[in-house]
Amino acid sequence: MHIQDTHWSSASAVAPGAGPVGAATGDGRAEGPRTTPLRVDAQRNLEHVLRAAREVFGELGYGAPMEDVARRARVGVGTVYRRFPSKDVLVRRIAEEETSRLTDQARAALGQEDEPWSALSRFLRTSVASGAGRLLPPQVLQVGVPADAGLGAGDARVPQQRIQPGTAELRLVPEEQTVADDAGAAALLDVVGQLVERARAAGELRPDVSVSDVLLVIATAAPSLPDAAQQAAASSRLLDILLEGLRSRPV
Repeated sequence: MHIQDTHWSSASAVAPGAGPVGAATGDGRAEGPRTTPLRVDAQRNLEHVLRAAREVFGELGYGAPMEDVARRARVGVGTVYRRFPSKDVLVRRIAEEETSRLTDQARAALGQEDEPWSALSRFLRTSVASGAGRLLPPQVLQVGVPADAGLGAGDARVPQQRIQPGTAELRLVPEEQTVADDAGAAALLDVVGQLVERARAAGELRPDVSVSDVLLVIATAAPSLPDAAQQAAASSRLLDILLEGLRSRPV
C-alpha cells in the first residue's frame, strides 16, 4: 500500500460532480466550471490525465509528482496544470471519484446478496479487483489509539468503531475537509457499516472487526505488480487470507 499524506487546502476543493476545473487565475485559484463543452482533443487529454493519475497514484501513492502523471498520459506537464492548477486539486478529484466508486460497490453488494457474509466478501472482492482501495483519500486511513491512551479532546475527530479494550484502532479521519468531502466519506462509512453489522449480527464476522478494518483490507489487498495476471493472482490470494482473518470461528 502506498498511501501518502498530502495537504489539501479548502481552496483547492472540487465538489463531486462539479466537472473539470477551469484554468488558473492570477492568484493560483481555479476558475469556475466551464460553461461550454470541451473540444474533442481537450476532452481526450482530460481523460488521459485522469486515467494516468489513477495508475500513477495507485502504484506510487499520492506523493508521486505531477511530471509522472504527465509522462504516463503522454502530454506535457503544462497540459496537466491547465486542467488542474495544483496537485491538490487533482488528488482530490481522484480520491473523491474512487470513494464514490467504493460506495457504489458496497451498495450493490448490500442490495444483491441476501447472505451477510456473501455480501461483505463480494464487496471486498469487487473493490480489490477494481483497485479503488489504493486510491482512498490519504486522511481516510490513519492509525489511532484508544481514548484512554492520552489523546487530547481535539484528537477525537472520528466516528468511533467497536474495538476490543486496549487495542489500537484504524480510524477514518476527515481532517479539515469540505462538506462535500465529509458527505462522500460518510456515505462510504454508512454503507460499509451496514455490511459489517449484518455480518457481525449473523455471527460470521469477528466481533472486534471495525469498518476501518474492512477499509484497511481493501487498501492492502491490491498489490501493484508489473504483470496483470500476477497482480490478479496475488490480490486474490492475499484477499483469501485476509477474509479468513476477518471471519468468526467457533470457540
